Amino acid sequence: MKSTVNEFRSYRTEMNDRILNSGFRDFNKYFALDNKAYIDGALTAKTKELMGLVASMVLRCNDCILYHIDRSIQEGATEQELYETFNIALIVGGSIVIPHLRYAVEKMDEIINEKNKNQ
Repeated sequence: MKSTVNEFRSYRTEMNDRILNSGFRDFNKYFALDNKAYIDGALTAKTKELMGLVASMVLRCNDCILYHIDRSIQEGATEQELYETFNIALIVGGSIVIPHLRYAVEKMDEIINEKNKNQ
């Protein structure tokens, strides 16, 4: 059974809250470092999210792929920018990335359709 983007967002939020409120402070330190890596700096947040998307596709992590597609679109990435990003991941990672490319295109379509409905 495939989960929807909204189910993923809800689960991610719920579990991150559980982890960050566990009392184990090292988790909080890592999450803070991760959050700071993706804010605007010399590179825009959108560029950093697209870079994270390439790494996620090459590392073959569907949760990470979905997260970075969602964030990239929130930061203003266009469908064409996402396709070019997917292509970089395919070039870097090779044919093993193809199943994750399918997943990425499916989730991109879902998020873009959701965004268009809400406009």
